[in-house]
Amino acid sequence: MKVAVLAVVLAVSTPFVARAQSKPDRIAEAYAQFLLGHHLDERDDTAGAIAAYKRAMELDPSAADIPAELAALYLRQNKIQEAMATADQALKISPSNREANRVLGIVYAALSETNRSSGTGRTRAARPPRGGDENLAKAIQHLETAIAGAGPEADPNVRATLARAYVVNGDYDKAIALLAPLVLEQPGWQDGPLLLAEAYSVAGRTTDGIAWLEEHAGDDQRLLSTLGEFYEREHRWKDAADAYGRASQRAPRNTELRARYASALVNAGGRDNLTKARDLLNELTSARGSDIQRILYLLSQTERRLGDPKAAEATARKLIAQNTKSPWGYYALAEALEARRDYQSVVAELAPVVAEFRGKAADPSFNVGLLLPHVGFAYQQLGQNDKAVAMFEEAHRLSPKDPSVAAYLADSYIAAKNYAAAVDVTKAVLADNPDDLRLVRLQAQALRFSGKGDEGIALLEASVSRNADEPSAYVALAQLYADTDRGAQAVKVLQDARAKFPQDPTVTFELGATFDKQKRYADAEAAFKQLIAIDPENAPALNYLGYMLAERGERLDESVEYVKKALEIEPDNGSYLDSLGWAYFKADKLQLAESNLKRAADQLKTNSVIQDHYGDVLLKLGRYEDAIAAFNRALSGDGDSIDRTDIDKKIRTARQKLNKR
Repeated sequence: MKVAVLAVVLAVSTPFVARAQSKPDRIAEAYAQFLLGHHLDERDDTAGAIAAYKRAMELDPSAADIPAELAALYLRQNKIQEAMATADQALKISPSNREANRVLGIVYAALSETNRSSGTGRTRAARPPRGGDENLAKAIQHLETAIAGAGPEADPNVRATLARAYVVNGDYDKAIALLAPLVLEQPGWQDGPLLLAEAYSVAGRTTDGIAWLEEHAGDDQRLLSTLGEFYEREHRWKDAADAYGRASQRAPRNTELRARYASALVNAGGRDNLTKARDLLNELTSARGSDIQRILYLLSQTERRLGDPKAAEATARKLIAQNTKSPWGYYALAEALEARRDYQSVVAELAPVVAEFRGKAADPSFNVGLLLPHVGFAYQQLGQNDKAVAMFEEAHRLSPKDPSVAAYLADSYIAAKNYAAAVDVTKAVLADNPDDLRLVRLQAQALRFSGKGDEGIALLEASVSRNADEPSAYVALAQLYADTDRGAQAVKVLQDARAKFPQDPTVTFELGATFDKQKRYADAEAAFKQLIAIDPENAPALNYLGYMLAERGERLDESVEYVKKALEIEPDNGSYLDSLGWAYFKADKLQLAESNLKRAADQLKTNSVIQDHYGDVLLKLGRYEDAIAAFNRALSGDGDSIDRTDIDKKIRTARQKLNKR
């Protein structure tokens, strides 16, 4: 403060001296009173300083620096009205007076912030409509004048206040231009780097923000945490986990930071990361200050992804016990039960909860819409398509614009063979979400089942053009090509996609599956082995390769090993159990085949292929009545990939053998 006052004294001494030639007595006395005001101000004699400044203003009413300095004093004393009036008086004499503009700029900035954080309903960080905040506009105007021409010598507090105003007003690039050098000049300014990061964020310049934070974060816990947030926006989960991990080392008692670290580890995936996340979350369940409900939900998700659905279920039930009025515990429970393919339990557990909370008497904070798709999916897996459709239709009524809910509903319509309804619902929601690939794919699928395969292909071809950087667009188009007997085109699309996205597992997986459908087994095997080499825990690839070998009766020991590895990752996956049972059946290990196929058939009652496989082993074991029941379930199931004539023949064979007993 003393240095700033000295600078002002030196700046105003020349005008006083220049005028002293014409009015030596009054100007000299004004100058003396001006200096006295400074002296009294420094000695905390505020009343004396104000009186001296006022006498100086009376003696020399043409000197703008005197009321400007008095305005600054009023501001320090929090006498806002006096500060504004005196600063305005200075600006009438000299509109470019820096000190007067500084005072008014700070006052208007404070008034603007007060308005935003009070009666307007906006948060402090909210951006008002351009031109809608008169105080903010005045603040920017005065602050810009206060630093005009001063360059790097401009008051850092003024530059910081102006930068904040720029951020609020949406002038992000201006804010960044001010803040980038300022935070380096003022290393002790703790809020500066965070304000700069916020400016990069709201400007949409995430890449620039990451680059700056990577260079300057160092061991600063707050900056590392901010860097983690930036990485999250880019879905760079591994980098986010690293940033949060380093930040949590600097603040080991910060439970929120540790929870973010765990969440990033879960999103990064991989057994090592998930194991770290689980251990960390278990620690947090007993840590003071933890958001226990959030921690339990995340822990349940982690346990499920680690292939331990029983632990995930137990944690979900703990979450429900914590708060029976929140849907998230039931949501986690549904996912744990789905991981075990226990769809009957999903219905038994969630249907009463949905019934309790739906309707007028329901707690409005309980979002039934979160649970309806799970109940609907369970009904669908149990072959109760009418009930599934009803659940999804209700969810769609609650959230008519939600593309995920619309996708569930369309899929249920397709399962129920109501293809026209599937087309209608996808069209309606695609109007607001034209690039939602799930909806486009489902509409194309419904069109194919309606006998309009060419229209479906045209939709997906257009989708690839619009979403050239989305691997799933190419996969969807290739699947429809394959389903409409355009295998060569399917392979071409996938090979082009693999060249463009060499690390994307879905493209390589689909290429392997397409080769298999075309009986290009060596190419299919090469594709799946390539995928497994990159990701040894890719359970779908392990299972597909094992089943493909079993289906052809080749290298059955190798087939079993592949499927066993898949089951180590997903122990209760009914499709994988079917693959293992089928490999044992081909190897004539009937007892092992029967035990695995029974588990698969009990879990996936409407899967025609699995019921057919189970019938085959039962027929070979001489359990003819059970075999007939399984074959009938195959005929009444989803009907995918079965030969009905062949199954009818096997039923007749079983009946003949039964009659001979």
